[in-house]
Amino acid sequence: MKPRCLLALPLAFGLLAPAQAGQVVTERGGGGLCLFELPDDGAGKRRYVNLNIVQYVELGKDEFKIVYGGGALGAGYESKVPLKTPEEGQALLAELGKAAQACAPK
Repeated sequence: MKPRCLLALPLAFGLLAPAQAGQVVTERGGGGLCLFELPDDGAGKRRYVNLNIVQYVELGKDEFKIVYGGGALGAGYESKVPLKTPEEGQALLAELGKAAQACAPK
């Protein structure tokens, strides 16, 4: 397992409908959005990240971190998802990759 995975996500489709955690919204529109719903953080809020602005994804044995926004590498924001097992992180990374592919221009 790689502790750090770099993802380049040059995507350009807008998404507006809600999705299940780990799934991308498949409706397309303008605006440069590719929303991916993050797993529940226990606070009862639904969290989405725009895959168009993801800088990198870091996958550890007990945490999945997505860094996004900001102009310089590491200057933006981050969302952390605690993992129960390393396999859960691999599955989340695979779902994120599928979501990015669903948003990619055809």
